[in-house]
Amino acid sequence: MAAKGLVEKFRTHKNDTGSPEVQIALLTARTEELARHLKKHPGDHDSRRGLLSMVGKRRRLLNYLKKQGNQNYDKLVKELGLRR
Repeated sequence: MAAKGLVEKFRTHKNDTGSPEVQIALLTARTEELARHLKKHPGDHDSRRGLLSMVGKRRRLLNYLKKQGNQNYDKLVKELGLRR
């Protein structure tokens, strides 16, 4: 899904582009794309490092969202198909 579509699907209000929900959705899309790239190019260590960085950032955002007691956390994890 394109970035614009993800923003529209997970935003919390009309002008929302930076809420944790949107950031997590965008990071998930980018990590899936990068994982496909790394399957074709297993020696690309720079991209692997970037992937690990993105996964870590997504984990921190998910922890923040869960700590806030936000019910969007469960819905977001389910929609994105994340293992949590």
